Amino acid sequence: MKIPCLILLFQASLQLQCDKGQIAAHIGGEFILSCKYDTNHFLFNKKYWCRGDSRGTCEILADSEHVKKTSGRFLVLDARRKGLFVKVTGLQLDDTGVYWVGIDKIYADIMTSVNVFITEVPVSKPRIWPLTSLADRSTCWGHPVTVRCGCAEGTDIRYAWYQRTHHKDLPVHPSSDLYLHCGSVEKGSDYYCVASNDISTEESEILSVQVLLPADRSCSYAVNMQGQNIYDCTASTTEVQTPPLATCKTTVSSHSDPTNQLSQINQTHQDLLFKRTQTWLPLWYTLLRWGSFASLLIFLCVVLKCTKTRLRKSAKRKRRVHFKQVPHLVQ
Repeated sequence: MKIPCLILLFQASLQLQCDKGQIAAHIGGEFILSCKYDTNHFLFNKKYWCRGDSRGTCEILADSEHVKKTSGRFLVLDARRKGLFVKVTGLQLDDTGVYWVGIDKIYADIMTSVNVFITEVPVSKPRIWPLTSLADRSTCWGHPVTVRCGCAEGTDIRYAWYQRTHHKDLPVHPSSDLYLHCGSVEKGSDYYCVASNDISTEESEILSVQVLLPADRSCSYAVNMQGQNIYDCTASTTEVQTPPLATCKTTVSSHSDPTNQLSQINQTHQDLLFKRTQTWLPLWYTLLRWGSFASLLIFLCVVLKCTKTRLRKSAKRKRRVHFKQVPHLVQ
């Protein structure tokens, strides 16, 4: 009994052969199955694609006689002498199972099985970047920074941020976004993002955060991530009604030195103070100069006036004395 069955199966395999017996694909993808069949006997027979665990119970999903009416994800194209092609698009996890390529034949169809395995798309190495351009900020006042983690490829991706310590890595936030602000950053902290799904896991590059001036509300810290500019936020730690003197500097570098950054911050404050001094000192100097000049003019005018008055009085006295001496000489 087994021998006749084997003979029938062997004959069927000669009459219908496909290039793949197992197909592995990802969610959202597609595949094309190419088959050859005996065109001398089954050139005009209907060909179909069905799904089911057994030959007798499989459900026909598409056939070669209704190609123009097919609007779904399954297509059976009978190219006659060139072969038989089955195309499936928009793959989903539920598409995993046993399928059959069949040729309609009286009494017993000719069929060959195909196992299809659909998996998720593996995640690619995640990339991290700031949501806003750090270089566009002209001033900063302890503002927070949001860093996002994302993958170019992958399905059903789960993101999580971790903080790297000397002992173990601690989970920080189960999301694609990491929020950095004065109350959360710690001195010399390193963070990284983990992207994963059911079939793969990848880690991002290290995000280095260095606190330069710690404070509860208005702080200064540097954020360094590979491929991005360094975010160096310098802000005053005193509470004032007006925004404090602050600058945001961006420099392209792969490493950051807290000592150099602190010296740059001090130099920035000195430059700002020098600029402010240059703005006000000329006004004081101008007022003092014009005031001194005016005082000198007034003093000169008073001295000149007093001198003229004395000269006039002296001239009058000489005339009086002269008139008194003239009559005496006449007598």
